[in-house]
Amino acid sequence: MRIPSLKFLQTFQIVARKLSFKAASEELCLSASAVSHQIRSLEAHFGVTLFQRRPQALQLTDGGVLLLEHVNAAMARLEAGLQHLKSRAAHAALRLQVPPFFATEMLIPRLSLLRAAQPEVELRISTAQSVAFEHGWDIDVSITVKRSAVADLHCTQLFPQSYVPVCAPDLVERPVGCTATDLTGETLIVHNHRPDLWAQWAAMLGLGALRPKHMLQFDSMTAVVDAAEQGAGVALISAPLAARRIATGALARLCVQELNLGESYMALARPADAGRVEVAALLGWLAENCRAVA
Repeated sequence: MRIPSLKFLQTFQIVARKLSFKAASEELCLSASAVSHQIRSLEAHFGVTLFQRRPQALQLTDGGVLLLEHVNAAMARLEAGLQHLKSRAAHAALRLQVPPFFATEMLIPRLSLLRAAQPEVELRISTAQSVAFEHGWDIDVSITVKRSAVADLHCTQLFPQSYVPVCAPDLVERPVGCTATDLTGETLIVHNHRPDLWAQWAAMLGLGALRPKHMLQFDSMTAVVDAAEQGAGVALISAPLAARRIATGALARLCVQELNLGESYMALARPADAGRVEVAALLGWLAENCRAVA
C-alpha cells in the first residue's frame, strides 16, 4: 500500500501524545487547522477514525491506538538507524554481537589486544542471548555456532565446537564416571537452548537413556559452567571455551571423549560490511586469535 507522508505520521504521533490539536500545533509551529487537516488526511487514507473529538480533549480510538503502536516502533527504529549512520560518519564504530560464554572466555580476556590492534575503533558489544540467531540490521559482526555457512552472509570460521562432560574437582574424587550407571545418581546440568546434548552424548557412547537423579536447567552456557564449577552437578559444555577453566583446575573432565556435532564458531558479516576496512580487520583479528583456541 502507499505509505502516507512521514510528516503527517509525526504530526499524528505528537497529537496522540498531547491529545490536543492546539498543543500539538504549538510544538509543530503550525496552525491548529493545519494539524487537524493532516489528521483528517490520515483518517481518509486508512479509512478509520483515529481520534474521538470531545469538547475538552481528544481520545484515541482503537484504530488510533494500533496506528500509534506501529508509528512509535517505526520512529524508534528510524531514529536508531539515523544515529548509527551519524556515529559511523563521525568515527569508526563497530557493533559486535557475541554469545555470553564466548564473551567471558574468549573475547574479554583478549580485549586489550583487540584495542591495541584497532585503537581508533569504538566497540559496542552485545551479549544478548536468544534461541533463534539473527544477524540484526544494526550489527556489523556477529558470532554464532553453526554447522555450515549462513546464506547471504560473509562467514569466517573461527574454531570447531565440541562438548565435554565436566564437574567440580571434588566431585570427581567420589569418583564419577561417564557410564549410564555413573550418571544415574548425579544431577545433570542442562543448557535449555540445547536440551538434546546429553541424549546425543549418550548415543555417541552407546549408553542408552540416561536416568539422572535430577536435571538442573539454565538459559545460558555461562550459568551452566558456573553451576558445574560450584559443584551443582555434571555439565556438558564447550570444550574449547572451557579449556582455561579445565587447565587451572576449576573444572575437571570426566573422560577424554568429546561430542562433536560438526559445528563451528563462526564470525558473520553482511558482504557489504565485510569489505569495510575496520570490519575486515576485526574479522582477521578474530580468526588469528581464535587459532590458539582451536
